[in-house]
Amino acid sequence: MAIELKKGARISLEKKSNGALGEMLVNLNWNKESVKKGFLSSLSGGRGKGIDLDLGCLFELKNGSKGCVQALGNAFGSLSNPPFISLDGDDRTGESAGGENLRINGDKISQFKRILIYTFIYEGAADWKQTNGIVTIKYPGSQDIIIRMDDYSSSQNMCGIALLENSGDETFSVEKLVRFFSGHRDLDRAYGWGMKWVAGSKD
Repeated sequence: MAIELKKGARISLEKKSNGALGEMLVNLNWNKESVKKGFLSSLSGGRGKGIDLDLGCLFELKNGSKGCVQALGNAFGSLSNPPFISLDGDDRTGESAGGENLRINGDKISQFKRILIYTFIYEGAADWKQTNGIVTIKYPGSQDIIIRMDDYSSSQNMCGIALLENSGDETFSVEKLVRFFSGHRDLDRAYGWGMKWVAGSKD
């Protein structure tokens, strides 16, 4: 069994008796075969080059520390040290059956203020319908939380997927967003992160 969130819906996560959640896994997977066989393949001269879809997040800790975890700029984070979030790796070929994974140290949940999960198309045309992206949030002792990228009207290359947030009563919640933006600056501006952005690469 799994819980599938609708757009704008919010769910509170069940903490353990010690107030922790255990390690959380945020997985992004997408239909790579349909992308390769679709019009993106024709754009690449029939070579079947897949789309490079990247998973990342903005984070804000309660001590005021802010930043991002993503492959772009080699900001892979750390699970045992601040920001207590790490990216497993970067699936640049689209061949990994497991997609891409962010890990969140749920034993440090009291130190988080909010985490904004996003994905962006690093290479390839912004055709979200072809990707059929699905984000799954897992943590010990709970049902999986499914967030489908089911809004396909945008040609922008970045999507804010979910907002994880500590409320005043220490409830840790997940809200489905699926909002599209032209890039990191616009996403930041929409949610008031207030960070400075410069161009980066994976090389």
